[in-house]
Amino acid sequence: MFPKARQVIKHLVADGRYDFIETGSLISLKQNVQDILIPSEEESITLFPLDFEEFLWAIGDEISFSFIKDRFDNFTALDEVSHKIMLKKFRTYMLVGGMPQAVIKYIETNDLELVDNVKKNILSLYRKDVGKFAGNNFSKVLNIFDEIPANLSRHDKKFSLASLNKNARFRDYEDSFIWLKEAMITNCCFRVSDPSIGMGLSMDSSYMKNYMMDTGLLITLAFFNNKFLDNKLYKALLEDKLNINEGMIVENAVAQILRTNGHDLFFYSQVNESRHRMEVDFLLRKNNKIIPVEVKSSSYTKHKSLDYLREIHKKKIGKSYIIYTKNLKKIDDVYCIPLYMSIFL
Repeated sequence: MFPKARQVIKHLVADGRYDFIETGSLISLKQNVQDILIPSEEESITLFPLDFEEFLWAIGDEISFSFIKDRFDNFTALDEVSHKIMLKKFRTYMLVGGMPQAVIKYIETNDLELVDNVKKNILSLYRKDVGKFAGNNFSKVLNIFDEIPANLSRHDKKFSLASLNKNARFRDYEDSFIWLKEAMITNCCFRVSDPSIGMGLSMDSSYMKNYMMDTGLLITLAFFNNKFLDNKLYKALLEDKLNINEGMIVENAVAQILRTNGHDLFFYSQVNESRHRMEVDFLLRKNNKIIPVEVKSSSYTKHKSLDYLREIHKKKIGKSYIIYTKNLKKIDDVYCIPLYMSIFL
């Protein structure tokens, strides 16, 4: 709000008697730089929504994280009671999300309707920021923003430009996608056809999935115009009885976790010899190997696309993971891990 103060802090830092922390909206920090000299002393720290570990701390649980980390490291399944408890805590995390105001409201009230109202206010502020800062692209940015839930509910999760305009071309909307990503409102996940350490070389920027940065906000955005209706949606998700496409919620949560852990987001998509599309949700890079990750919203563990990728690119592939709702186990050299352990990837 006060760009000149950002400039003059250089002299306060040089004085040496105090340390300073400056905070602000990422959007306004990028915009409000006209006619000011940004101090070279600034060290930027990128803040994400609370991750699952931080959410556990916030609700007063300082034991569970180290417990499940030890089980992950030793690849030892939890007992079924502990597994169900951890899965419910993770589902609560998805519903509340990681925005500090929403988490605080949940801690104070344990009322998911009041939490939902906080998230609606945040989404309304996002829309106002778009109008204030997105310039000539504001209508395109808002169109993309509003269509995120509908596109993630598609079977392939791919963002369809036709949902914006039947004549839409990616080049006309590219800046708007970038704006949302730079503002940390969304996480873009790009298709690659040749998985390798240099995945950017085969990246198709026009073929993408567009996730919300915060899964709690995605859930509220998807049902923004609906009344809370006695917590039916929230109760259904907590109890694993959701009738809508829960896959978009779970996959968005994993995308959020991977991005927070420092991974760029890529997915694999290719047509095989039988003209069937093979698709793997996420590709990570580690120690000169590609780590494929499939996300399942249930206990389903079939992995035809994963098998195809591992066979065609066997020399490049390291450990392979399926993230699902059941307990830790290994099937055919594929590591199946429960949702709450995705934070360790």
